[in-house]
Amino acid sequence: MSNSVAPGIRCLQQAGGSCCCDRNKGYRAYILILTFLVYTSYHLAKKPLSVVKNALHGNCSSKADNFSLNDTACDWKPFDKENAEELLGSLDYAFLFAYAVGMFISGHVAERMNLRYFLSVGMILTGILTALFGMGYFWNIHLLIFYLTVQIITGLFQSTGWPSVVATVGNWFGKGKRGFIMGVWNSHTSVGNILGSVIAAAFVNYAWGWSFVVPGLIIGGLGIVVFFFLVPDPEDVECSLPDHQGKEPVHRYVYSRIPNAEEEPLSSQSVNNVDNLPQEHAEHEPISLLGALKVPGVVEFSLCLFFAKLVSYTFLFWLPKYIKATTSLSSEQSGDLSTVFDFGGIFGGIIAGVISDITGGRATVCLVMLIIAAPVLFIYNAYGTVTWAFNIFLLFTCGFFVNGPYALITTAVSADLGTHKSLKGNAKALATVTAIIDGTGSMGAALGPLLTGLITQGERKDAWKDVFYMLIAADVAALLLLFRLVYREFSGWCRRREVEL
Repeated sequence: MSNSVAPGIRCLQQAGGSCCCDRNKGYRAYILILTFLVYTSYHLAKKPLSVVKNALHGNCSSKADNFSLNDTACDWKPFDKENAEELLGSLDYAFLFAYAVGMFISGHVAERMNLRYFLSVGMILTGILTALFGMGYFWNIHLLIFYLTVQIITGLFQSTGWPSVVATVGNWFGKGKRGFIMGVWNSHTSVGNILGSVIAAAFVNYAWGWSFVVPGLIIGGLGIVVFFFLVPDPEDVECSLPDHQGKEPVHRYVYSRIPNAEEEPLSSQSVNNVDNLPQEHAEHEPISLLGALKVPGVVEFSLCLFFAKLVSYTFLFWLPKYIKATTSLSSEQSGDLSTVFDFGGIFGGIIAGVISDITGGRATVCLVMLIIAAPVLFIYNAYGTVTWAFNIFLLFTCGFFVNGPYALITTAVSADLGTHKSLKGNAKALATVTAIIDGTGSMGAALGPLLTGLITQGERKDAWKDVFYMLIAADVAALLLLFRLVYREFSGWCRRREVEL
């Protein structure tokens, strides 16, 4: 066993002795569950601000939101002025821009240090900073610079999560049914959003500071668990390595050392000659950002995700505010209703993964879902408030088609490109490729909420209609960027069909 193995795992194995169960399957299931909980906590910590916005700047015609300590019954200074929407948008932008910049840095650093250390430190510091934002309520802080500074630093540490968990899962799972596995696994995004909304909504009308403190404690506590129990690489516990080109797993001892008379001989099924060792398991240096950009498909999917994530994160940060502005629901009810979008996203990500596994066309699946998403967004804005049931149905449908492509690109597509054959088996490229794709997407995620804050400034009558026009335009831009990749996939299907015939 490697000396870098987590201390908690080392203690459990020493206490448990040998195990007759399938080590590979057991560890893989364990890694999926742990990383699922890890990134659920990251999104759980991201979500509260979207719900608390209704507390920071409420509807002053109603006393239902009487939760502030200042002399305005429904606002929290400095968000009690006419430019409140702009200020709230700046909080989103500060966080998301720092997150996007941090993503590129995190991917570069994650490949060069132990993922267990990197991830656990990032989670603990994210927890502290998330709770610190909420402490502004208890300490009666009304300085915009305080909240902006906390958001910027939180965004930087939040960026440690995604490259780390995708690289960890990519280390344990081959190409096989990656779309389905990662589609199910990626539901952590929506589960985190749902839990974050529910927790924040539980406190928003009474003491909104707890809406941040509780998620901060959760992610910080899980960070400690990660330090003691995460196994980022199969080699650490002498498990089989997956083959990223869809072949059989290769055991560690096959490539890590040449057998001698005192060691167990190599299986003829594993390898016949040391010179024939698979290239994908050789030692490599971490890849540069420029080298990662040369991987076919990275640029197109990165730019597509820029616009897809713009749409998704506008919903993430502004949906409760939109629901409250267009309905008679309270802040708590608006936060709860917004979770329907995330439930749709769970099913959208899973279905997108399954279909892409069956067809092999990741770009084509994304294109079709984005085409359907555009009219669905228009219909939701036009008719979403007709009835309660119709609102729920359309919200679920929006989540399904908006988050499906976003989930597929950030998981299975990123993992595919990070283990692309052009990299010649360089497993260390995965975190960098993931960081480039999601980092570019995060730039769009920062832009969408910022533009929404500017568009809705002053609460114009047609402001939200303009926001949805912006989202539809972004959706169309995302699908246009995929046409070249879809053509390539279609050409590949035609060639394979000709060979079969």
